[in-house]
Amino acid sequence: MERKKNIFDFLAQVLTIFGFMILVLNLFCPIFGESAKGYSSIFSLGAQGISAATTAQYFALSILIAAARFLFFTDRVIRRMAIWLRTVCMLSTVLLVITAFILLFDWFPVDQWQPWGMFLLCFALSFLGSLSVMTLKERMENRQLAAALRRVQRSGEEDE
Repeated sequence: MERKKNIFDFLAQVLTIFGFMILVLNLFCPIFGESAKGYSSIFSLGAQGISAATTAQYFALSILIAAARFLFFTDRVIRRMAIWLRTVCMLSTVLLVITAFILLFDWFPVDQWQPWGMFLLCFALSFLGSLSVMTLKERMENRQLAAALRRVQRSGEEDE
């Protein structure tokens, strides 16, 4: 049985998402920062790092992504929906929210296909990476539960 989630689980999720995004941005700044300085508001400081405004935007985005995850992957709001449909709905929601941020905060020129292509590539790679980590985590948890069940069954047999 899964324990009930609370506000601290939500905040942990927000900070995990935020931390990952900021880590990626800080890796990209020295590599792409100077060349993207006049091209993207994200890299307004060039190789120096990311601005407080960009950090705040990414924190807000983290909150919205965690809220979408809460909406689609807890049974508090949506009770009966297939996992594949929940995943599609969440991905669509996250893509729409990020697109709104791109437009709202001029993260990159929206009239060029190259930035959109790079964005979609990064999004797909992030999704596949997350999916891999979650699949690995679930397998490990299933192995632990199976081992615990075997121990309980063995101890039940010994009692007889």
